[in-house]
Amino acid sequence: MPSVLFICRANQFRSPLAAACFLREIKLMGVGKDWVVESAGTWTNDGLTAPTLLLQEAHRLGISGLTRHKSRQLTREILFRFNLVIAMENGQKEAIIGEFPERRRTIYLISEICEDLVYDIADPAMPDVDPDQVSDVIYGLIKKGAQSIVRVAKDLEKNLSISSEK
Repeated sequence: MPSVLFICRANQFRSPLAAACFLREIKLMGVGKDWVVESAGTWTNDGLTAPTLLLQEAHRLGISGLTRHKSRQLTREILFRFNLVIAMENGQKEAIIGEFPERRRTIYLISEICEDLVYDIADPAMPDVDPDQVSDVIYGLIKKGAQSIVRVAKDLEKNLSISSEK
């Protein structure tokens, strides 16, 4: 079963929004059945509810499914349940690869997989970062790159199942 895990720092805005946007896109594409799409944070506390700002931005974009979101810390167990891991910042990607080098071929930046460019998605929790702009960037990247994400996740699913059979 294809699976995608979106990662950000706190699992309170960027990664849950990206996961919800991607779920919407794969449903529109007609391939959403049997997919596992979730999110986690590299530096968070488990169980924090979705902040009002996230829910407002999701509503503005017409994205549903975030009212029951609870933050969770990325763990080895979570990481290894997914074929594809998509991070918001290069530092997050590199930290995960540093800790789990055997998964380096399964971890991408959202900008990298969606646009074939390398850049970070700003954290709206930081000063002078506009949440509307961050939301629009994530939404646009997912719309533009959903087919690429689907293709890579399916390829990784095949490759990971083949290597685990050996």
